[in-house]
Amino acid sequence: MTSLVLYTTVGCHLCERAAAMLDDLRLTNQFDLQAVDISTDEFLVDKYGIRIPVVKNAATEVDLGWPFTTDDLLSLF
Repeated sequence: MTSLVLYTTVGCHLCERAAAMLDDLRLTNQFDLQAVDISTDEFLVDKYGIRIPVVKNAATEVDLGWPFTTDDLLSLF
């Protein structure tokens, strides 16, 4: 099963949109999802701070930074 990571932070309206897109994908696709708040890790803030939301395939480490579409998310599977 595909495992995805959503890099996010509190108060990020784009992150909320990305989470909603992922929730919609769950209706037709099976995958594990881990949400990671980047604000708790300086390295993650440096890496993803201006790109969030970012969704990454945990196995392949391919990631998508905002903006992305549902079709873009499906390419991570």
